[in-house]
Amino acid sequence: MTITQPDLSVFETLESEVRSYCRGWPAVFDRAHGSRMYDEDGREYLDFFAGAGSLNYGHNNPVLKRALLDYLERDGVTHGLDMSTTAKRAFLESFRNLVLRPRDLPYKVMFPGPTGTNAVESALKLARKVKGREAVVSFTNAFHGMSLGSLAVTGNAFKRAGAGIPLVHGTPMPFDRYLDGRVPDFLWFERLLEDRGSGLDRPAAVIVETVQGEGGVNVARPEWLRGLAELCERRDMLLIVDDIQMGCGRTGAFFSFEEAGIVPDVVTVSKSISGYGLPMSLCLFKPELDVWEPGEHNGTFRGNNPAFVTATAALRAYWTDGAATEKQTRARGEQVERGLVSLAGENPADVKEYRGRGLVWGLEFHDKRRASRVARRAFELGLLVETSGPEGEVVKLLPALTVTPDELDEGLETLARAVRETA
Repeated sequence: MTITQPDLSVFETLESEVRSYCRGWPAVFDRAHGSRMYDEDGREYLDFFAGAGSLNYGHNNPVLKRALLDYLERDGVTHGLDMSTTAKRAFLESFRNLVLRPRDLPYKVMFPGPTGTNAVESALKLARKVKGREAVVSFTNAFHGMSLGSLAVTGNAFKRAGAGIPLVHGTPMPFDRYLDGRVPDFLWFERLLEDRGSGLDRPAAVIVETVQGEGGVNVARPEWLRGLAELCERRDMLLIVDDIQMGCGRTGAFFSFEEAGIVPDVVTVSKSISGYGLPMSLCLFKPELDVWEPGEHNGTFRGNNPAFVTATAALRAYWTDGAATEKQTRARGEQVERGLVSLAGENPADVKEYRGRGLVWGLEFHDKRRASRVARRAFELGLLVETSGPEGEVVKLLPALTVTPDELDEGLETLARAVRETA
């Protein structure tokens, strides 16, 4: 197949140098459906990126698209700030009945703004308001967003450096197995909390991802998460779970923390909560934490009604029988794991480790530069995968939850070929 070079001139001359994904995927994309994207020349790509996790139900999911088109065609409200609308009511009722009540979760729902970092900022702000303290503890290799408060609890040095000012009131602690099991869980954290000379101000909250996606697909053990929840309760710190990329079924259950049997004080949700890739985020918190004054935290685009419409359609289509959705995701995840076992067995000198849960997986190489070469070759072969980790050393697999077994096999075979051809 002859691949013509796309005309990228307007992007290269007019768009900011800050652009990133388009550098690794030099194509001009035109259409997308399910787990497939197509460039303007009609070339097909299998998508194992899924909008960085914002397209759990695939591109242009027909059920969600129909609901959105019907709503727009009847002139439904598109922009409503935090006004009461029929679209918001339908979402709240569906979220309560299909997600919160079946899990016996007591949360109030806040719409803080359209993006994940908006949700994190609101969670940090609320925690500090409730506890009257400034310090927040995060973890090594965490990623929570690109605005200043979120960056302060993010670990990546490159992203932190972009702030241009000191990032304060955040303290990192070792994530699960960061020290390879040589130190008991939370030993350092507990010691700092006990020692009045440690320099750690008493934290208002701890923020954690159950699976660190951007950090390299680092999976926290359920027992580690339970230990963290117990520590927070004992030390009067709020536990915030950032479920922005790993929520909405990515790890199997709707919330990624369900497997650990914990109930965080605050949960941030974004990306696939709208189902369609439309901007939307939630900050969920226990009712006793709802100490906001009216208008104390707001945002012009927190009332994205088209996102409410597609979110409601996604909940009704995929979470009315959540057990079936969870079972399918786990089965697909086991299929990915088998593929990675085979790939690692064929390349024992190259592959350092594979790890994941549900439908998020990472493939780490001994040579930290290898992952980017594999991702680049995969693109040339028609597969979209990104890299993650502090040095981009991990190939990250994030297919849609609606991916078929055949598509998974195709993607895994393409990945294996990319690994072989970059040796």
